[in-house]
Amino acid sequence: MKIEHESLYDMERADMDMDEFRELVAKNAYYRAEKRGFADGYELEDWLEAELEISGDSGYLLG
Repeated sequence: MKIEHESLYDMERADMDMDEFRELVAKNAYYRAEKRGFADGYELEDWLEAELEISGDSGYLLG
């Protein structure tokens, strides 16, 4: 499966461990915050949305 943001998500899901997953989530959450101008109060929302996007895109299951 090809993912829209190849530069961020260029690894196969079978190769992803929890540390790599967290790194991708952190990058995704950062870019979400940047897009919003780093407005305070959205950190948890950014992180959770990033987790959902990465887990959905990569097939990585949380749990």
